[in-house]
Amino acid sequence: MERRTFLGTMAGGLLAAPFAVEAQQPMKVARLGVLSPGGPPSDLAPRFEAFRQGLRERGWVEGQNLGIEWRAAEGKLDRLPDLAEELVPLKVDVIFAINTPATQAAKTATSTIPIVFNAIASTTATHLVTSLGRPGGNLTGITTISAEMSGKRLQLMREVLPRITRATVLWDVGNEGGKANFRQIEAEGVRLGLRIQDVGVSGPNELRGAFEAATRERAEAIILVDDALLSLYRPGIFELARKHRLPVISSYRDLAEAGALLSYGPNAPDTYRRSAYFVDRILKGAQPADLPVEQPTKFELIINLKTAKALGLTIPPSLLARADLVIE
Repeated sequence: MERRTFLGTMAGGLLAAPFAVEAQQPMKVARLGVLSPGGPPSDLAPRFEAFRQGLRERGWVEGQNLGIEWRAAEGKLDRLPDLAEELVPLKVDVIFAINTPATQAAKTATSTIPIVFNAIASTTATHLVTSLGRPGGNLTGITTISAEMSGKRLQLMREVLPRITRATVLWDVGNEGGKANFRQIEAEGVRLGLRIQDVGVSGPNELRGAFEAATRERAEAIILVDDALLSLYRPGIFELARKHRLPVISSYRDLAEAGALLSYGPNAPDTYRRSAYFVDRILKGAQPADLPVEQPTKFELIINLKTAKALGLTIPPSLLARADLVIE
């Protein structure tokens, strides 16, 4: 081999070497922390599956370029601060916090790791961020504006139960979002001439007493302020509702499918899928402070005719015609 050819070959090889080494570097895996007041992902299906789908649509696949650290309080909200603290030393790139207590715990645990929240009532979201349009700090995400929809749910309840005068609100006392919902329902109830009974619970052992209190007050319906904690108790809630023959008014489709008379609110899986947008943007370099908090724009009315028939209720045809889904 001629000396010039040899030197050229050797130089080319030396230049190519760094690129070969670089090509062999393993793919960087992003780390996502999930903080939930409820149970594992299976308890949030299909909501969490919609979140995963949203991530996959944006190129983030668990087990390939994304690792997920799941921390679930399993209904014990006092565990959330410790669980949030566990995520910080793991150096996750983003924390996905589900509902107000989880978001508050995450915010207390870190002021530097980006936090994407979901299932936050808008009246409390403004206490977590500077404003919806300019969140500031390390938080952004989706507010469900569930408190603001309370008046609409009461109006729908009135269409089914035109003579109703008393209703009981069942909510989680450990969730500030639930408190905001109750206050909004109470105010709207006064406007509509309804007597609203406050029955907050902090655990499943209080459900029986809550329904007994509602019966003593001659409640004609239960307004369920759904959150991740009460979602764990759905079977018990609807069993007691059937026993006391009380229709349940709720926020989300999966509650109507579980036995509520009707639900009106945003599509929960859609909001979880949209949360993936925030995670994707942040993993690609965006700052939470620059991503405005979003509110749902589409709401759905679900009516459970099976529940109505079991309670001996007739749903007005005009209401059925407006429903997005009728469960028969």
